[in-house]
Amino acid sequence: MQQNKNAIALLLTVMFVIVISVALGYGLKSVKKSAKVIESEKFLYQNSLIVEDVLRILKESPDFKVLRDDNATTELYMFLSSSSYIPLEMGNMQILISFVSARAKFNPNQLYNNSKEIDAFKHYVQEYMVDNFYVDILLDNMKIITQENRYDGYNSAIFDKNPELFREYVASSEHLKKINNYYKVEYNNENINKIDFKNLFYYSKDRNTSIDLNYATPEVWKLLLGVDTLRAEALSSGSGSYSEIGDLGLSDEEKESLKNFKTSFYEPYLYVNIEVMSEVGNSQISFEYDIKKQKGYGFVFKI
Repeated sequence: MQQNKNAIALLLTVMFVIVISVALGYGLKSVKKSAKVIESEKFLYQNSLIVEDVLRILKESPDFKVLRDDNATTELYMFLSSSSYIPLEMGNMQILISFVSARAKFNPNQLYNNSKEIDAFKHYVQEYMVDNFYVDILLDNMKIITQENRYDGYNSAIFDKNPELFREYVASSEHLKKINNYYKVEYNNENINKIDFKNLFYYSKDRNTSIDLNYATPEVWKLLLGVDTLRAEALSSGSGSYSEIGDLGLSDEEKESLKNFKTSFYEPYLYVNIEVMSEVGNSQISFEYDIKKQKGYGFVFKI
């Protein structure tokens, strides 16, 4: 009898040890998770502070006061040439800040209700063996929905096939990728992959933006003037040296083509990109900065 009691007591002790071990295991796992959460929250907070510091420097730096002048073309070019990449270190974090003109590319949302730009863009895509159906699909994604046109007015079935797709403007490169994928499948045309959209488009719901000709990419010049790659690269290589149409050395035909688009020789907008690398993780923060208004907007965080 006594042996049975001892055996039961031993069994209970073993069971108790097992339960405690399992509980401690889950407890330690929760502690590790909590520590990771705390580190992640700390990392997010540090990212927010970095953005605030960059905005404060952009606002208070004496160098930027010069850039607020109406015609600071040379000063902006000198700044972007000397400060395109700024590497920094803060504790265990490595930070890389880069600045480029935010008006070097074409905003596709300007195409909406602009027949001259639409015609020029149709000519541009045709050079890549992409038909006008693609332009119609792109314009469908810019259509502003009202009660009157709620159920009609589209030139394609893109929203029937993709009802969750965002409407009213092309919002991002990811959005454009979905549009392009629909076109490829629907019209069995892979030529859309040949277009360098990365160096052609930037995305803003503002339909009234201008291209800064001092920073226009070769791909943008091809769109603006309908020229070949060699001519486009030559015009792009003159970055920072243009202050008037005469500086571009355009033919009469090229001048007429340029009139179809909104352009200027000084657009005081920066595209700021901040990359943060640490033991906790990596992040990328980008936004536009209005030099004259001293304001950042369109913030995108990728962690």
